[in-house]
Amino acid sequence: MSFQERLKADAVLIEARLGVALAGRADQPVTHAMRYAVRGGKRLRGFLVLEGARLLGVSEARAISAAAAVEALHAYSLVHDDLPCMDDDDLRRGQPTVHRKWDEAVAVLAGDALQTLAFELLCDPALGSPDVRLALVAGLARASGIDGMVLGQALDIAAETADRPLTLAEITALQAGKTGALIGFSAEAGAVLAGADPAPFRRYAAALGLAFQITDDILDETGDEAKTGKRLKKDAKAGKATFVSLLGLDGAKARAAALVAEAEAALDSYGERAANLIEAARFVIARET
Repeated sequence: MSFQERLKADAVLIEARLGVALAGRADQPVTHAMRYAVRGGKRLRGFLVLEGARLLGVSEARAISAAAAVEALHAYSLVHDDLPCMDDDDLRRGQPTVHRKWDEAVAVLAGDALQTLAFELLCDPALGSPDVRLALVAGLARASGIDGMVLGQALDIAAETADRPLTLAEITALQAGKTGALIGFSAEAGAVLAGADPAPFRRYAAALGLAFQITDDILDETGDEAKTGKRLKKDAKAGKATFVSLLGLDGAKARAAALVAEAEAALDSYGERAANLIEAARFVIARET
């Protein structure tokens, strides 16, 4: 299966697992908002979980709950990121954000519930031994908490009122948490499931996560809102430093391309078996959404 075929097939698998996880829950606005929030998207993080697992001989059936967990966690982060007290966005994936479709209270609770759902999914016995499940829980907690995504978001908010723009080193550290940490968990989860060395996947993810964020900054500057499905040029209007403002458009594109080469090199030892993960890295900087 080609990368694009695999990405689409994995999205279907993840959608189905999330559907099962949310089936039979209380018939409440917050539940409907949860289902709405996990709809659509590229499912790149879930793909990384499943493809890393396949590469190391772990079946999709065993890994699927971990893939669904990271997508539930990612959906929670987007719901909260869109809130008026954060980025104050009206659109996500071309649709009204959760707080616009319902209200802020429902959005906060839906995000909270999606976060806890992620850890519930990581308790699925199908994932393996209690030690494996505990390692996954601990890994996702670190990636999404104060040492990872939450820290990155806090630094991003602080940058909005700082008395100077962030330096390149500071924005790189910020994005390593805000975007990179969850991508890192996703890429390493297959190794955790297989009991394999996570180091190559860690190096791959570090390069991939930064390339992803640089491309987001490029799209914010040059993208088409009809394709991205969200408001663009927010950072420029807010006077915030981005990879584009610090490196220039051509410099940012060159840095992203160099990072993709680093991601590819990290998986050299796996040869052709890593083809889809390598294509995923190339896709990250070629995407339009």
